[in-house]
Amino acid sequence: MQSETISVSGHLCVDYILTVDEYPPVGESRRVSERRIYFGGGAANIAAGIATLGGQAELICAVGCDFTGSEYEKYLEELGVKTTVFRSEKNCSTAFMVNNAAGDQVTYFEWGAGEAFARAVPPKREFVHMATGDAVFNISLAKQARFASLDPGQDVKYYTADDLTTLLGEIDMLICNNYEMDIIEHTLSCSEKDILDSVPFTIITHGKAGSSLYFDGKTEQIPAVSVEAKDPTGAGDAYRAGFFTAWKKGYDPVTCAKIGAVTSSFVVEMIGTQTNLPDWDRMEQRYRPVFGRLER
Repeated sequence: MQSETISVSGHLCVDYILTVDEYPPVGESRRVSERRIYFGGGAANIAAGIATLGGQAELICAVGCDFTGSEYEKYLEELGVKTTVFRSEKNCSTAFMVNNAAGDQVTYFEWGAGEAFARAVPPKREFVHMATGDAVFNISLAKQARFASLDPGQDVKYYTADDLTTLLGEIDMLICNNYEMDIIEHTLSCSEKDILDSVPFTIITHGKAGSSLYFDGKTEQIPAVSVEAKDPTGAGDAYRAGFFTAWKKGYDPVTCAKIGAVTSSFVVEMIGTQTNLPDWDRMEQRYRPVFGRLER
């Protein structure tokens, strides 16, 4: 019998989200109008989203000396997220995200405890989604899994051509945004079509323009769900949480993507990547008027 657990590997972070009216030119400064601190990290966001939707989630991550006994640890326990952690003497990874009034975002990332991935032994899991992280670790993790999905995220710029070639040959699904796809193409000196041909299933997200699915020789376009957005941070992670929760429930890929789009729409309504994650009932209530009755 197949496990219902969705293992998610990657970063657990503390997010500092800053707001400015505009980005300054080099050598100048701008006043920060708001600063907030939230639980974050791509893998942790996805695992928390899956658990909130009612799925079974495991988070495989590196944690710092400041994690044990922290509010973040207690929060994950309360959600029912299982954890497999690699410990570091450094602080937990930290992201500094700066949003401007136009809705743009710039991110600075402190690797911190992420250095523990380099010496960690990847566990064998049945179904794993790799949400960024160390390339060598991810390669080993993918080789051992029955089903492996890769979201290279902002770490993609640190992957070598050999890393990407190996990973694309091991995974069953690739999820990235259009910017990350451009980096993959540049690193491998190939076209988007070459990448799509090398992976059984690919999802490319386009922010407000929705997402594109490529599988079984087909292309499907999924619109984003229109809401009053306050913060784009974590939208892609929520999409993945919705998609994989639905996937494990047996929905078809297009419906999974629609559920991902709906789940994502909740997160952008509030500042913070985990502050407005929906449960399944809330998700389904919003799904109906947008996409119709939810059926398998």
